Amino acid sequence: MGSMSTVTAARWVERWECQQQRYAVDREERFTVIADVVEHATRGRPDPVILDLGSGPGSLAARLAERLPHAEVTAVDADPLLLALGRACYGQALRYAEAVIGEPGWLDGLTLERPADAAVSTTALHYLSESTLGRVYRELADRLRPGGVLVNGDHISPDSARLADLAVVIGRRHAERHLAFAHEDWDSWWTCAAADPELAPLLSGIGPRRHPRCEGNELTLSGHVALLREAGFSHVGTVWQFGNSHVLVAVR
Repeated sequence: MGSMSTVTAARWVERWECQQQRYAVDREERFTVIADVVEHATRGRPDPVILDLGSGPGSLAARLAERLPHAEVTAVDADPLLLALGRACYGQALRYAEAVIGEPGWLDGLTLERPADAAVSTTALHYLSESTLGRVYRELADRLRPGGVLVNGDHISPDSARLADLAVVIGRRHAERHLAFAHEDWDSWWTCAAADPELAPLLSGIGPRRHPRCEGNELTLSGHVALLREAGFSHVGTVWQFGNSHVLVAVR
């Protein structure tokens, strides 16, 4: 694969940040809440180990590394281009690992030397089927230290169908007020990235694994809570919500 300049990487990461605002209600506040949870859960630990699952170029991982400069933060994603953008943009502030969440042995490839203190994810785990997600929750419970946390910021519907519909409306109206839909969308970002000659070498030959197949699930909040408890997490619940965007915390 080719390499890219820091300037190019920073430009494309900024565009990534903008387009992602279309898909996460109050994205920056959600990041801040997740960082608050991780900081609290790792207080007193000199060098916490943190995993960002489905990290993209490392948007949340970079914020965590800035908040917790002594932490070892690993950005985990299946997309080589997004990981390359993160490496060029954020440098040695983060570790990077290419892995498809839920594939057999995916956690082994992260070469963790000790149990993690926190695993976080944003707008990624809803791509997994219910059975795959349950297995991932169990695997993460095995790799987190006692007292460690799994923090998931994602689209999670309330249990009531009527409230789920209302949550979508509330989220859409918030996005409209903050002009989130004025940003380019996912497809536009990828189309433009493919046309950039500096990124083209990184896109060629990647193959179909770049975007793992989206199985999806229809789990409501109580469904996630039940899976997490079955996986071995003792305390599970929501600490922040706006519309159908939740920050769900599970304590090992």
